Amino acid sequence: MYGEATVGCSTDGEADTSDEARAGQVKLMVVDDDPEVRVVVAEFLEDFGYQVIQASSAAQALELLAATPNLRMIITDIRMPDMSGIELADAATQRHSDLKIILISGYFVSQNVDWRFLRKPFRMRELEAAVREELAA
Repeated sequence: MYGEATVGCSTDGEADTSDEARAGQVKLMVVDDDPEVRVVVAEFLEDFGYQVIQASSAAQALELLAATPNLRMIITDIRMPDMSGIELADAATQRHSDLKIILISGYFVSQNVDWRFLRKPFRMRELEAAVREELAA
């Protein structure tokens, strides 16, 4: 069993990874203005075999999205300067309708959104399960 991560996420064991993820064929993007959260989440997903690119802002995420046509999912914080994760999700899915989105935040007030939401702190195994479920949907 792993210990608690310092960013409000914890790892508590490993889940099975899909053959596709093990082959490194699934490309995800993690977007968070907090570098500690972004790096920990990205490294965890890389450990499960995903290819992960990172963005520190929604604007950077949109630039990377334009340059990464095979991106399957964006995992984004909601509260970021200039553009929220919800606004990013709207813009990204307008450009790529098949793109999967997972929103993460410790401050999010529940409202109707079209995407999966994980409240911080969450366990990394919850994130990995959410990624697998969204990719399979």
